[in-house]
Amino acid sequence: MTAVEERMKSGLPENTATQLFIAGRWQDASDGGTFADLNPTTGKLLVDIASGTADDIDVAVGAARAQMDGEWGNTPGAIRGKLLNRIADLIERDAELLARLEAHDVGKPVGQPAMLDIPNAIATFRHFAGWADKIHGSTIATAGYFGQPTHSYTVREPVGVIGAIVPWNTPLMIAGWKMAPALAAGNTLVVKPPEDAPLSILHLARLIQEAGVPAGVVNVVPGLGEVTGDALVGHPGVDKISFTGSPRVGRIIAKRAADTFKRTTLELGGKSPQIIMKDADVEAAINGTAMGLFFNQGEVCAAGTRVLVHRSLYGTVVDGLSAAAQAQVLGDPFDPTTTMGALVNAKQRDSVLSYIQAGRDGGARVAAGGGQPDRDGFFVEPTIFADANNDMKIAQEEIFGPVGTVIPFDTADEAIAIANGTAYGLAASIWTRDVSHAHTMAARVRSGAVWVNGWAAIDPALPWGGMKSSGTGRELGWAGIEANTEEKVVTIVL
Repeated sequence: MTAVEERMKSGLPENTATQLFIAGRWQDASDGGTFADLNPTTGKLLVDIASGTADDIDVAVGAARAQMDGEWGNTPGAIRGKLLNRIADLIERDAELLARLEAHDVGKPVGQPAMLDIPNAIATFRHFAGWADKIHGSTIATAGYFGQPTHSYTVREPVGVIGAIVPWNTPLMIAGWKMAPALAAGNTLVVKPPEDAPLSILHLARLIQEAGVPAGVVNVVPGLGEVTGDALVGHPGVDKISFTGSPRVGRIIAKRAADTFKRTTLELGGKSPQIIMKDADVEAAINGTAMGLFFNQGEVCAAGTRVLVHRSLYGTVVDGLSAAAQAQVLGDPFDPTTTMGALVNAKQRDSVLSYIQAGRDGGARVAAGGGQPDRDGFFVEPTIFADANNDMKIAQEEIFGPVGTVIPFDTADEAIAIANGTAYGLAASIWTRDVSHAHTMAARVRSGAVWVNGWAAIDPALPWGGMKSSGTGRELGWAGIEANTEEKVVTIVL
């Protein structure tokens, strides 16, 4: 069967991009190697993808460096902004196709990327298009230099060549988070898409090319983490690594990056609490908390998997979340009745099932779900654990699947102690009708983002990143510009 026939049989568009994109050219890997991109819903082959080598990374970094020292390095911010707006227009034009590619690749219902991921990517490119010609420094008064007056000012310059390593759960959206601020600030990129879900980012490379971004400014090199990713992190010509993924891999990257003093931005997941206070709107809290548990099959860095409930509401919330779990319809991401798709691969499915077993072994009660459907693909039943405590494995470790652990509390102090009682600190939700509770609890939670009466209230204008093991640095907002620039001081002795 030819490659085109494989794509047609899998339901992919005939011209789906599967090659490396380096220096404005589409090409096979230097050694001709490929890896299999599987359909999570069936477990069968979607398509073979070119698998970049260390030599391919070297060529891509060289192309990116040449643009930093050449045309792109001399491109005014106003022109960069126009190009970013053009990319946003093209993503909007191809939104339906991009949503379909992510549904095929990730296994999520097609309506989810259409509702959140793709619009967020569009908004991110437009937001940073607006920043591109507004990146400036400041004038600073000093006491002078050996009795002579001085004029001192700062300028923000691009970091240089940035290696962006993107996760598989929301690939296009997070690629936008990394690429848009970097390009706005005048950097160039080598992007490694996730091996489990590269298709939407490869299509984005086509749109970047169509938008007129000079060849070599953005290079997209799919491949295996231990080969392509390792070569990117270790390359001496890369000035910064932006990575979203697990703390285990984040530690490896931070250590490798230290060898060449690369800058890093690391977003490393979470074990986010959702705190339901005694005075919460219970119906809204149950609905919002269920979304935080089950959206994208629970494969979300900020998934609110620890549900902390005031004891007076505990039974009501457990029953409500159990009903929400049982109401999920697992199936084909293109079936309009489907509300939850498959996990991304067999390894992730088996990992989630092992956590469910650990919850049982640890003494928690399965209030809903807890099994594996008898069907093809990498499906896991949405699961709610009750009668749990914060010392259990299911309350401490990131599961990255549709599994929630409900824990009671009696006082606000106890809720805060439980919320902060993990190694993570990415996000938290607080459900309350009391504005005083909202502010005082938000101030005490150790996380990079706190949402009150909602979950995942993200926006490109708002900084994003975590505390503790959830990572270092920030993306998005003005913080995204700061993370992609170096501040230079110029002093003139008058």
